[in-house]
Amino acid sequence: MRSIYSALLANILIALTKFIAGALTNSSSMVAEGIHSTVDTVNQLLLLYGIKQSKKPADQSRPFGYGKDLYFWSFMVSVLIFGLGGGLSIYQGILHIVHAEPLGDPTWNYVVLGASFVFESASLLVAIKEFNTARGEVPLWKAIVGSKDPSSFLVLFEDGAAVVGLVIVFVLMQFSHAFNMPMLDGVASVLVGLLLIGVSLILARESRSLLMGEGIALASQERIIALTEQDPSVIKVLNVLSNYQSPKEVILMLMISFEPELNTKAMTNAIDRIRGVIKKEFPLIKFVIVQPG
Repeated sequence: MRSIYSALLANILIALTKFIAGALTNSSSMVAEGIHSTVDTVNQLLLLYGIKQSKKPADQSRPFGYGKDLYFWSFMVSVLIFGLGGGLSIYQGILHIVHAEPLGDPTWNYVVLGASFVFESASLLVAIKEFNTARGEVPLWKAIVGSKDPSSFLVLFEDGAAVVGLVIVFVLMQFSHAFNMPMLDGVASVLVGLLLIGVSLILARESRSLLMGEGIALASQERIIALTEQDPSVIKVLNVLSNYQSPKEVILMLMISFEPELNTKAMTNAIDRIRGVIKKEFPLIKFVIVQPG
């Protein structure tokens, strides 16, 4: 949550200054950066909304809760980055390449870029620190792919793309003024748009995977099988099915072969014992459904 709030505050302030600087200096790349920061601001608001919705308690219409709301809004964030962020930036850039106009005094652009770089870098450092705390010793990309909390890596990617985008705009703006080539400002806008589309595709892939349903890790499945088969009433675990409803809520279904001589009461007691053992070791597993096989 700290990384989301820090990114939200930074993007609100930065978006306003970028649009003002872009209007004063006739810079499409600054307008593209303003669009980028505006989209990021909307994204953070959607993530906060998704987190709030995902915490709603279960009811009759949603017996397993509203946890997947977070995954839905995370997917919508990736769509917004693609359409509004990437698409509009490329459109702005192409217009300024085809109809290149002389740029105004770049002083304000450089001031805004410098301030934006400081704020975005600070926000990125917060996001990196939060994500590193969560991932521990797991390699970065493996942690992103394996993460069940899209709010953590979404902010990380957004802030990273923002910093890279600022560097692109700064370099090409300098070339544009140094060599009197206004079209380079449009090129910078197109490159920022392509960067955003690339990031959006990665985020869409991960968010879609979570929305479609991901199960617990293989190591966790093996541990659950071992715990279950330790019960004297169990012959063998036939199958393990699981699904993340939210980053902190898992549904687990076990198909178990029990000892044939068990009566109804003994089997019920065995199922209660198995549920208790599993939930004690895996607090994220909120529902354990046992199907005798």
